Amino acid sequence: MNEHDWLAEFPADWKELRADFLCNPYRLTVSPDLYDGEMVAHYSIPQVQETGGPLVQPAEDIDSSKLLITKPTLLVSKLNPRKRTICIAEPQEEMPTLASGEFVPIQSDQFQQRYGYYLWASEKVTDRLSAIVQSATRSHQRVNPADILKLPWKWPPLETQQRIAAFLDKKTAQIDGLIEKKRALLERLAEKRQAIITQAVTKGLNPAAPMKDSGIDWLGQIPAHWEVKPLKRISPRVTVGIVVTPAAYYADEGVLALRGLNVRIMGFDLSDTRNITEDGHELNRKSELRQGDLVAVRTGAPGTTAIISEDLAGSNCIDLVIIRKPLNADPRYLGWFLNSDVAATQYTLGSEGALQQHFNVETSKATLVCLPSPDEQRAISAHIDSEIAAHDRQSELVESSVSQLLEYRSALITAAVTGQVEGLQ
Repeated sequence: MNEHDWLAEFPADWKELRADFLCNPYRLTVSPDLYDGEMVAHYSIPQVQETGGPLVQPAEDIDSSKLLITKPTLLVSKLNPRKRTICIAEPQEEMPTLASGEFVPIQSDQFQQRYGYYLWASEKVTDRLSAIVQSATRSHQRVNPADILKLPWKWPPLETQQRIAAFLDKKTAQIDGLIEKKRALLERLAEKRQAIITQAVTKGLNPAAPMKDSGIDWLGQIPAHWEVKPLKRISPRVTVGIVVTPAAYYADEGVLALRGLNVRIMGFDLSDTRNITEDGHELNRKSELRQGDLVAVRTGAPGTTAIISEDLAGSNCIDLVIIRKPLNADPRYLGWFLNSDVAATQYTLGSEGALQQHFNVETSKATLVCLPSPDEQRAISAHIDSEIAAHDRQSELVESSVSQLLEYRSALITAAVTGQVEGLQ
């Protein structure tokens, strides 16, 4: 698409001009060494993505030259334009203010700064920059700074820019407030989900059942007819997947090798998987997975456990704890227990109360499990399955609502900065 077509939807009386013609040249870099012993306000890419603002930290913790911010400056990240890492950096009176060199600094007295913020954050500009990134890997796309600065645009009068920015400030604040409330609801639903699991696997389904003291502080009372056993007495073997140079076995085709990022609570996300060669699989037969086995994450979300289904049998795994199919326990009940809060407590503190630095095979073997009869295990599993399915449907509705609000927010910004919202032109 040529520039004329790309700008065709704008009001005809807006002024067409490349952005750099309106910007003041600015790029003052300094070494953090100049501020040794001082605290600085640091606009890093991760910090802006997380909070929208700077992190106050010792200058000596910063290891490369940074932009010095001496006046309010629009910062547009060169990295991964789809993430829209953009902010207005404000200089702090009480300390130096620095910003990552991965930002393109934009200063101008010829366009309204808040309008510029929304302009570069708009879906229209994001789409354009994403289409001309210089590196194509999904995780590390980079835009040429010139493409950010030399953006073709049709500019409304300053008064209109101010009106658009004020409108978007108000509307996005309202939308963000709704999103925040829904995300808080999702957090409460996640807590309720864990409570459903933990209640069932530690107290059972009969509220009138006689109880006994388990003798374990973090467990409390359990039904009188239940047992408590370490996992090593329930599973015939607890071992680990490939941990020594697994990348040496990677192949485009071959045997599926599950990793920690694939494991979810009682399920799998197979959107990003690795295969290993047949030879690599043969050399690591000890970690071949069989139906009914359980696998648990060692790092990232330690202890998160899922069950190997028939369609995943015969695959291998990388750096996962493997819990072979239990002999005298229902695999699904065991999976739910290992995802409960009382299991998570043990992963953190250990069954003896000692702080654990890593979730490993020995920690897994020592995990104490509440064991009702096999029939009761199956009944508890069916109950949790049903309750969690209904709960997850509710969570999915809230998540869908958040997605719709984010889409509306994005569409509203683009419509406003391109002159498509009635009454703002």
